[in-house]
Amino acid sequence: MKSFVALSLAMASTAAARTMTVYNACPFTVWPALFTSSGGRPSHATGWVAPSFTKEVFDLPSDWDGRIWGRRDCDFSKNPGPNSCITGGCNGGLVCDVNTGTGVPPASLAEFNFAGAGDQDFYDVSLVDGYNLPIRIDSNVGCPTPTCHVDLGPICPSELKGPFDSNGFAVGCKSACVVDSLNGRAGDSANCCSGSHKTPQTCPTSGVQDYSFFKSNCPNAYAYAYDESSESALWTCPHNKNAAYTVTFCP
Repeated sequence: MKSFVALSLAMASTAAARTMTVYNACPFTVWPALFTSSGGRPSHATGWVAPSFTKEVFDLPSDWDGRIWGRRDCDFSKNPGPNSCITGGCNGGLVCDVNTGTGVPPASLAEFNFAGAGDQDFYDVSLVDGYNLPIRIDSNVGCPTPTCHVDLGPICPSELKGPFDSNGFAVGCKSACVVDSLNGRAGDSANCCSGSHKTPQTCPTSGVQDYSFFKSNCPNAYAYAYDESSESALWTCPHNKNAAYTVTFCP
């Protein structure tokens, strides 16, 4: 009887796990990373190398809440940490620290919460931390497909553009909040929805610098912290569908 119960529990646990595929469709190497904000932690490494046109398939706990992003132009042989990559680097080097390895902006994020309110999966493509790669989220059950498929680096407003690779090509586009953070203004910022701007009512889109640039180019991605009001930023999928998701870089 004990063996049967144990087997049943193991099968239930396996069935509850979510399958995630991370596909690098870019014509260059990307170093994907994942970070767990809450819920169960996956057994998969928190960072790895993904040559062009390769994919990684792994399971995530059914209550996972976290993010996946790509890092660009990495070299971990020297100073293995957040500065090992031009964009998206994390504490820990290739394998991001499970507690502090959230990634250095600018970075395009795929965010998930599999245990959301109302028995829903919540997920989104976020440019709140800026942009460094085109990115898309697909499901296998027909749920919405958020994406930012435009390469924003070269067309980024000059005050947000960068960093740049060794050829001078813009591989990132900072958000105005990231710029405020770099200049010590994040504590009370309309761009960051912080301080006196910490509520949706006191942080409207009209006060967020270059909101229209991000939203017009990537209309179904998060362009700032309270972008839910656009009704084209945060997406849901019924939890009981047990959706498998694919995050694609350079879709």
